[in-house]
Amino acid sequence: MGLYNGNLGNYYSNPSLETLGGYQFISITDIINNFRVAYVGEDKVISKISRADIRFHALRGLQELTYDTFRSCKTLELEIPPSLQLPLPHDYVNYVKISWVDSSGKCHVIKQCNTCPKDPVSYEQDDDGEIIVTNKGKTIDPIVEDSTTWANAQSVNSGNTSINNDDTTYETNLGQRYGLDPQHANINGCFWINCKNGKIYFDSNLAGKTVIIQYISDGVAKDEEMMVHKFAEEAMYRHIAWAILNTRANTDRNIVATYKKERSAAVRNAKIRLSSIKLEEITQILRGKSKWIKH
Repeated sequence: MGLYNGNLGNYYSNPSLETLGGYQFISITDIINNFRVAYVGEDKVISKISRADIRFHALRGLQELTYDTFRSCKTLELEIPPSLQLPLPHDYVNYVKISWVDSSGKCHVIKQCNTCPKDPVSYEQDDDGEIIVTNKGKTIDPIVEDSTTWANAQSVNSGNTSINNDDTTYETNLGQRYGLDPQHANINGCFWINCKNGKIYFDSNLAGKTVIIQYISDGVAKDEEMMVHKFAEEAMYRHIAWAILNTRANTDRNIVATYKKERSAAVRNAKIRLSSIKLEEITQILRGKSKWIKH
């Protein structure tokens, strides 16, 4: 019995009814079912285990493999509002790159602001510098006010000022080198991510521009996203088996160590397969290596 159950006519003539390219993936449900068939039962690696336990380790394995094995970079396009703030994507774990798009469709990389946070927590103070507190029920908390740092950042176009090293911020650099410091040579503005309130802050010169946020997710945010590439299917089985055996009290540690090695080997093979190395592309790059480079 074939693995593809779709309709070829719909796939090519009406793609909206089919999942294009979906055959390269296997669902997490099929991973769990296949694992139970191959690994669970009498005279098998795991004699007895509940489906809930398998699902837990399967989802954890999907998360771990998504971070550094799968090609898990996701892309979101948004327009920066006048508030200069955008929410983090719902399944955000870490960012890869944030760029703004010009009228010709070209992307310009926005650097992260590494001088100071854009929106730190600001407490109200009296004339003597003492923090003012207030009673809220059974607790005494400081009074939070609007951040002066963020207010100043909204009124400054740092995309134009950050290319200048002759201001007081970088005064210690005067006379110590020729040209600009590359870490400050930027005309595209900058951003700051506040993970606590889940927002991205942008420079004032980026207001109204379209930005593309490339970020990493864990692959388990939504049911339809919990898919495993078939190149990494074996790595998932090995990870689940090792994770189950590793959490059982009476399992021989030598057996656990063996399955840990098998898991590492399977993950390494999955990385090699998913790296998608093409001989023609390597050959095209190496053709330029025969050119003479003047120093």
